[in-house]
Amino acid sequence: MPGTAPSTSLRAGLIQMRTGRDVARNLEDATRLIRQAAGQGAQYVQTPEFTVLMEATSREWFAGTKPEDGNPAVAQFSKLAHELGLWLHLGSMSVLLQSGKIANRSYLVSPDGLVAARYDKIHMFDAAPGSGESYRESKHFQAGSSAVVADFPWGKLGLTICYDLRFPGLYRSLAQAGATILAVPSAFIQQTGAAHWHALVRARAIETGSYVLAAAQGGRHESGRETFGHSIAVSPWGQIIAEAGDGVQPSVILADIVLSEVDEARRRMPSLGHDRHFDVARVTGLEGTGRTP
Repeated sequence: MPGTAPSTSLRAGLIQMRTGRDVARNLEDATRLIRQAAGQGAQYVQTPEFTVLMEATSREWFAGTKPEDGNPAVAQFSKLAHELGLWLHLGSMSVLLQSGKIANRSYLVSPDGLVAARYDKIHMFDAAPGSGESYRESKHFQAGSSAVVADFPWGKLGLTICYDLRFPGLYRSLAQAGATILAVPSAFIQQTGAAHWHALVRARAIETGSYVLAAAQGGRHESGRETFGHSIAVSPWGQIIAEAGDGVQPSVILADIVLSEVDEARRRMPSLGHDRHFDVARVTGLEGTGRTP
């Protein structure tokens, strides 16, 4: 709240799911796990990317996606946050836009049941990581255009989603805008998760001196996608403080966060204030080598 000093500690709950094609069942599963986290003292609960629906093709995505207005998922999570008296971060859900495309949108809901912040995923996962897999999110999703830092009782929360994790400039900008906790609800595929997930999450924490909280999808989904799991919380010094498994079963992990550790990490390594802007020199052929042709 404006004029109120941030609380100094936070218990965060991260929900690991294996979202399927039945929206009602997915909402039921998420609600059960959120209640479990609240029962264990979580004050802020984050669900993963694609909490409400996980599909494979454009036709299936559009068939299962509704606009935000009157959306039963938004209404249900808002009611749940109010009932439980916690900050509920719906990691993302698909939302039908007037443009005819879909937004991959996060919602941060306050304990009064009101949406405090929205964030549309900026970076689209258009990639062919190997083993015959190919993804083109931009075919049916519309990229967001604005980074978002949200005020809540523990300072400022930077909102991102999944593939955003590979773009360090976004996280640096969020931290320099005041974010002390960075949220990365995700659905990393198995192949890239095994290779890069831990390194990327820890790097974003170390580079910014921030806590990183990343609820994840895990396991083999009805759509055929296989996700890596390993929901994770990382300290501002890059230490893993809580981690889930590979997603055999949906689960809840808890992380106790001490906000003074952000100040301490940034004091020890004050790189956020050391950015320099520079030109890149392009050298071609033998130019600049000291050799003559």
